Amino acid sequence: MSDIVAIGGGQAGFSFVQKLRSLGCNQKITLVCGEDMVPYQRPPLSKKFLLGEMSKQQLLLRPESYYDDKNINLIIGKKALRIDRNLMEIELEDGVKLPYKKLFLGIGSSPKKLSDKRIYENKCVHYIRNFKDVELVSKEFNIKKSLLIIGGGYIGLEIAAVAKKRGLNVSIIESKDRILKRVTSERVGDYFRKLHKENGVKIKESVEIDDFLFEGKTFKGVLTNQGETIPGDFIIAGIGIKPNSKIAEESGLLVENGILVDEYCRTNDPNIFAAGDCASFIYQGKRIRLESVGNAIEQSEVAALATQGGRFNYKALPWFWSDQFNVKLQIAGLNSGYTDVVERILGDRSSYWYYKGDKFIAVDAINDPVSYMVGKKLIEKNQTPSQKDIAEESFDLKNLLKG
Repeated sequence: MSDIVAIGGGQAGFSFVQKLRSLGCNQKITLVCGEDMVPYQRPPLSKKFLLGEMSKQQLLLRPESYYDDKNINLIIGKKALRIDRNLMEIELEDGVKLPYKKLFLGIGSSPKKLSDKRIYENKCVHYIRNFKDVELVSKEFNIKKSLLIIGGGYIGLEIAAVAKKRGLNVSIIESKDRILKRVTSERVGDYFRKLHKENGVKIKESVEIDDFLFEGKTFKGVLTNQGETIPGDFIIAGIGIKPNSKIAEESGLLVENGILVDEYCRTNDPNIFAAGDCASFIYQGKRIRLESVGNAIEQSEVAALATQGGRFNYKALPWFWSDQFNVKLQIAGLNSGYTDVVERILGDRSSYWYYKGDKFIAVDAINDPVSYMVGKKLIEKNQTPSQKDIAEESFDLKNLLKG
């Protein structure tokens, strides 16, 4: 019998068991990975790995020997189907039942799917979420093929950049009136629209798909609501994700756009914890989920401490990044509800500082690590720089951290 069972082979599950052992925990630990791989990084899948600049081995968070060395029982390629909270055990898809004293859920999220059945029968649509997804789509990345990307968010733009580098013809279809509308300001959206167009990506905004076009069983493209035919050989859809909370909800855990957790990453069952994409928590008075590596690591470590009797409150400091062509975007904070954006342009570096009323809440830094670093620290300290200082090119941002 394992004292602690963790479900999830991503960043959250790995960070949880790693933290337990670093704390000196000598309990029996089992880590269940639904995929046929030991825990690995997912962000590089749509970037360096798809470009062929990173190997499968380099994706691994640790080699398989690490788990033997740390006496962590690793179960690979078996999904958890049910949680029985009364018996305190989980059931795997092969019928094996694992008892637990403490249970951790790092079960992540899944892509939202397009609804037309024909594109699945034809196997012309792909999603980028795990290693197998990328293995499949990489076979389509042949020069001169035409790719249709549905969704102008970060994942769609990252895939577009990789596809252009691989020599494909690329079109992005976005139903909103601009790309990145859900996540950033119009100015940042304008920057990335220009970047992609300069690199040969076609962007269609305020466009919806009326029909998927076939010749026999061969996919040929889409017909838009504006009557335009956009040719394509295959589709990658990046239209959002949803938390993998079904197994939790069926067991009676509270779910609201994710598994509800408190400041210790504990669910409404004191013996079950959750972290990462699947977990919903309170941030600045509102319940949110954060889909980021940083959040997965930090929440998982708080959960590990809590299983050992520690009481370290999780205080989210959101941060994200995106690599597109030769541009690195770094984001600190959440800009939801912003009222003002202050632009700071220094040559090929730029940053966009978000204010909600008189409070600084987030920064988008483009090829500008100093602005990112300063902005992140100011958010952590709950300090607000004056908009006048930020807008002044000659002002040294590092002065904001003095004193």
